[in-house]
Amino acid sequence: MNIGERIKQLREAKSISIAEMVERSGLDGLQIETIEETGILPSLAPLIKIARVLGVRLGTFLDDYDELGPVVSRKEQFDKAISFSTKDTSSHKHMDYYSLSAAKSGRHMEPFVIQIEPVLEGVDFVLSTHEGEEFIYCLEGIVEIQYGNETYLLEEGDSIYYDSIVDHHVHAGGEEGAKVLAVIYTPV
Repeated sequence: MNIGERIKQLREAKSISIAEMVERSGLDGLQIETIEETGILPSLAPLIKIARVLGVRLGTFLDDYDELGPVVSRKEQFDKAISFSTKDTSSHKHMDYYSLSAAKSGRHMEPFVIQIEPVLEGVDFVLSTHEGEEFIYCLEGIVEIQYGNETYLLEEGDSIYYDSIVDHHVHAGGEEGAKVLAVIYTPV
């Protein structure tokens, strides 16, 4: 079952209409329908808003198992990714998220390894905002983070921790892609 199918299943189980989802999330009805039908997400922010309306953890859409104890993620298990596209007209896929905790039930943090593709010329980034906090540690390449009116460049070994309620966008800062470890916390 993909993320869109899980969202629709949860929404229907809670008797929440698309119109109510639009009103409570601030998202566009067509966007919600597209997410449910295709599982394609423009960014993490809409997924977080949907989780809030449904009253579930962000991880509910990513869970594979219900492991109560510790969960170990092995590098060779990075075969399932969640992809997000920029909001530009070319819909350039620019990030693959690899969950490091999909098997852990009841978690409050979402750790990911994120592979970020190089930025295409002329892409106009739309900043996102959502409740919670994010921690990003640069593993490879250069990462550029637009945060409010500021821009931060992270090189290998650098990190940033910020409140997600401030408008932000994360993308590769050089001609090469980048890889980061990101931990995202969103209150339920």
